[in-house]
Amino acid sequence: MTYDILLAGVGGQGVLSLAAIIAESAMAEGLKVRQSEVHGMSQRGGGVQAHLRLSDSTIASDLIPSGKADMILSMEPLESLRYLTWLKPDGVVVTAAEPFVNIGNYPEIEALYSTIKKLPKSNIVKTAELAKEAGNIKTENMVLIGAALKYLPLKKETIEKSVHARFAVKDPKLVDINMKALELGANA
Repeated sequence: MTYDILLAGVGGQGVLSLAAIIAESAMAEGLKVRQSEVHGMSQRGGGVQAHLRLSDSTIASDLIPSGKADMILSMEPLESLRYLTWLKPDGVVVTAAEPFVNIGNYPEIEALYSTIKKLPKSNIVKTAELAKEAGNIKTENMVLIGAALKYLPLKKETIEKSVHARFAVKDPKLVDINMKALELGANA
């Protein structure tokens, strides 16, 4: 079994945190994990991407070959489309609905949604709305992981343990908020 995820977004959105939670969960389930990340000009709103490869056998490279990603998991709709050449024909795109308008000629949002919806498998998630419902706008990436759960080869309980461990050391109140965000995403 191999499962390749290309994570994408803009600097500051938590792309690398998403990758870390999924990677920790995969390792907890005994899978091998390889990760590579490109930060770009992330401190200035530039693109960030991470290749995350999960397998039950040896993984030869950190990078996902073109056309082989099982999933594009994106914090931003335009960024999800930037990496379509990596997606398998039957791969899935799971993206946040909210744009991060960091360029003057940012495409019209409905045109982006239309393009994403034409893909064989896609899920556009209103992460900001659901994060607010969870109690903290900063939980958008947990909402996104929740929405991706049905496609990931990982148990929900393992992801929950990883989220719990990550936030319990920061502030126990954050555990409940992030767990609620994860659940809202899973139900989106």
